[in-house]
Amino acid sequence: MAPKIAPLTDHAKPADLLRSIQNAPAGLTLAQLLERHPSVARRTAQRWLGQWAADGSIVAQGAARARHYRAAAMQGVPGLGPHPRSGPDGFPAAIPLSADSLDVLAYVDQPLQARKPVGYQRDFLQAYQPNLTWYLPAPLRRQLHQMGQTADAHAPAGTYSRAILNRLLIDLSWASSQLEGNTYSRLDTRALIEHGQVAAGKAGIETQMILNHKSAIELLVENAGTARLDRYTLMNLHAALAENLLPNPADEGRLRQHVVEIGQSVFRPLSVPQQLDEALNELLDKAGQISDPFEQSFFMLVHVPYLQPFADINKRTSRLAANLPLFRANLCPLTFVDVPEQAYSRAILGVYELTRVELLRDVFVWAYERSTQEYLAIKQDLAEPDPTRLAYRGLIKQTIHAVVTHLGGDALALIAQAVAAHVPETERPAVHALIVEELRRLHEGVLARYGLRPSEFAAWQAGKG
Repeated sequence: MAPKIAPLTDHAKPADLLRSIQNAPAGLTLAQLLERHPSVARRTAQRWLGQWAADGSIVAQGAARARHYRAAAMQGVPGLGPHPRSGPDGFPAAIPLSADSLDVLAYVDQPLQARKPVGYQRDFLQAYQPNLTWYLPAPLRRQLHQMGQTADAHAPAGTYSRAILNRLLIDLSWASSQLEGNTYSRLDTRALIEHGQVAAGKAGIETQMILNHKSAIELLVENAGTARLDRYTLMNLHAALAENLLPNPADEGRLRQHVVEIGQSVFRPLSVPQQLDEALNELLDKAGQISDPFEQSFFMLVHVPYLQPFADINKRTSRLAANLPLFRANLCPLTFVDVPEQAYSRAILGVYELTRVELLRDVFVWAYERSTQEYLAIKQDLAEPDPTRLAYRGLIKQTIHAVVTHLGGDALALIAQAVAAHVPETERPAVHALIVEELRRLHEGVLARYGLRPSEFAAWQAGKG
């Protein structure tokens, strides 16, 4: 028989109990505390616990006999959550988690059999009233705006995202893909995006995933001035992300027509196509009414994965859609760089199984702060966009597309004809030279920019040789 745990002292002091809680990362129940400190009366321990919870020394989670007491993190700015602390597995110590988030985490970290199966809760979306309901409290929104403000705040929509596009393509494609288990490194991603160089030893699905992110990001940035969080944008965004990755290509950019299951979760999404269609319309209608770009961004991160409108690639679609409000407002992007997959997936589980957003909100805020640290630091090193390239970007893309798809044609003659038809005489030499230079640098990694497919590019190259 195992020996009983001896009391720390014959007459334990409050500090002894508090120290036991602080030394137990998973927390302790009242029964476990009393087992460790049998000399303390239950009523006395309850009084001490109540005092510590009231003054913020500890946090209480759960109810009745399952109630656990954990050491509380140091509190930060009122309303904005705690400062960094020693975090649970999968969460960097730098990610501040509120007591509510720890409560969500304690639930989703239970074994599957201990969590209650749950279906899609319609009132979660229906109860949300744009500009009246707030997932992000006002102090937090103010903090996010201060973090993400750029010098382009009053410029036309999308100005900032276009200025940082080259860096954004690498960071967001790499980080979002990593959250899906992609093993491309940041350097591999850069080589693929900038030079069309496929990393050795990587599966084709990983390469395709990176290139699809690139195409989807370009789609958003190029249309930031006009795109809205509507059905057209979401469907085409999904189609770009899903290209060549789904078992049935007909599912690209279309609502799913079958049941889906969520791995490692007891959540069961909607399965009736008509209900999916109605819920998506309501989701997008509410998203479009939200006035604050950060609330709008976070709303998409919450509700697109929760609805699971597509056969797959829902979370990727939500992460990119969440950036559109930031692009439009010329705020720093949300790249998800350094966000651990375990932290993100558990936060999403909290939405799926509890319809609670606190844990995802804490990850969102931390992730955004990381993004702004990267982008505000590099902005001063960015060169101003070439005004000629900016003014004639549409013509440049159309002309290159025409040259590549017009097999056997005289490339220089086609370029000269397009320039003569659309460019004032004084600017024709500069535009002509730009198009020739773009054509010379054309490679597999930039084909989507010009609306070209790999097969068209390969045929054109073969024709030149």
